[in-house]
Amino acid sequence: MRQICFCSAVLLLVLITRTCQGGNILVFPTEGSHWLNMDVLLQALHSRGHNLTILRSSKSWYIKDNSSYYHTYNVEVKRGLDQKFIAEILSQVTAFERGTLPLINFLYLTFGLFDTFIEAHTIISEFVSAILDDQVLMSTLKHSKFDLVLTDPCWGGGAIVAKYLNLPLVYNVRWVLALEGHLTIAPSPLSYIPITGSGNTDKMAFFQRVKNMLLYMTTQTQNYLLAKLVYQKLCDKYIAPGNDFMELLLNADIWLMRVDFVFEFPRPTMPNAVYIGGFQCKPAKPLPEDLEKFVQSSGEHGIIIMSMGTFVANLSMDITNEIAAAFAKLPQKVIWRHKGERPATLGNNTLLVDWMPQNDLLGHPKMRLFVAHGGTNGVQEAIYHGVPVVGLPLFFDQYDNLLRLKERGAAKMLSVNTVDKDDNFLTAIREVLTEPSYKMNMQRLSRLHRDQPMKPLDTALFWIEYVMRHKGAAHLRTDSYKMPWYSYHSVDAFLVLTGAVLLTLLTIFILMRCCCTIMCKHKVKRD
Repeated sequence: MRQICFCSAVLLLVLITRTCQGGNILVFPTEGSHWLNMDVLLQALHSRGHNLTILRSSKSWYIKDNSSYYHTYNVEVKRGLDQKFIAEILSQVTAFERGTLPLINFLYLTFGLFDTFIEAHTIISEFVSAILDDQVLMSTLKHSKFDLVLTDPCWGGGAIVAKYLNLPLVYNVRWVLALEGHLTIAPSPLSYIPITGSGNTDKMAFFQRVKNMLLYMTTQTQNYLLAKLVYQKLCDKYIAPGNDFMELLLNADIWLMRVDFVFEFPRPTMPNAVYIGGFQCKPAKPLPEDLEKFVQSSGEHGIIIMSMGTFVANLSMDITNEIAAAFAKLPQKVIWRHKGERPATLGNNTLLVDWMPQNDLLGHPKMRLFVAHGGTNGVQEAIYHGVPVVGLPLFFDQYDNLLRLKERGAAKMLSVNTVDKDDNFLTAIREVLTEPSYKMNMQRLSRLHRDQPMKPLDTALFWIEYVMRHKGAAHLRTDSYKMPWYSYHSVDAFLVLTGAVLLTLLTIFILMRCCCTIMCKHKVKRD
């Protein structure tokens, strides 16, 4: 009887401790691949006893309404960023890129699609308005005693909701509206910090630096216009006139950066930037029986997998047939995530699937090569498992992600408009398969990535709980973003000091001239 009472008391203490330590987190999510890695973080938070609440659009197609590890508030909206909306944008971008030079493609993405980007952010702003106009929902949120807001600043709504509820803010971040996250909070010397879309590395010649500067000014302008034309109106309506949206956006306590410096080029950073690149990666689990059988049938040649990411259902038919024909000439077995019409040139060695356990396949002993579009999640999983890459970037940051692997000798990169020319695709695959340096370099990156004092996911959890324990992390946050640009870059101080030097030199010149004049007058009088 005593043993039963003792066990009950211990169990009660464990449960009480767990309840006390558990936090209450409000999540403002983003769709697509951004949600996939946010979901990994949410599952880990739930496993540590935290209560999670999701603000979900009624038009969401990725975020489930019912889950065992989070609650949802389903907010009714008239329209959303559904799969059709995203697919149309990507189709336009892909079709345009095939017939243009990289610079023209960048200008098209920046200016030609700017109205589309404004429309996308406007849809998000309508979602925010629906949340804040719902008095019953807002009353519930205010009385729920949340500890913080967790969001992805790719869209600007989470920062406004956090400010309205007066809660600490944590970002799961790679992008802030139109900019890479570092460009908004950290010093970024353009002499060696390449702007996304420039195609530059951290080693730039003069004209590359000129191009880098022009692209920086372009993306900054785009970011400013997005903020002012869409989100500033929400601030003026729901927060208070005079509250600058960009200040709210940059006021996050912790920035969980989804990169690490095995992948990213070295650069300045800030105390509240925490690096969690690869946090979604994990050891491979056993494959389903049918898939394992197919993999084992590859023998000593091994397997290749190909995936073009979350949003790309299928490529154009001419590219698809060229890729299928190239795969058919290889001794390896191929698993290809492909939707749409079956390629006419498909070989017996290639298996088409709607979905694949990508992480588990990348970690399989028979894995030889990953054909990828260059999304952040896929690139980091390839690094984690040490699998070399043949890259086929389509849009946004994918070219720059693959460029970082190429610079480290771990990837070969092609463009969409050269895949179906002169057997480029097949040549690239054979080069990466037969040249040992690609695998050796990627495995070296894998060893570097894994050699950390804490796992990236544990680091993310620590800092989220840190913000909850201390009701924020203002001591790690700089107020430099509140300074006007001329003060931030000390232009005013430089002008004052330059003026003082010039005034001193002018005074000395005048005194010397006066002295010369007086001496000349005395000499004339003596003569």
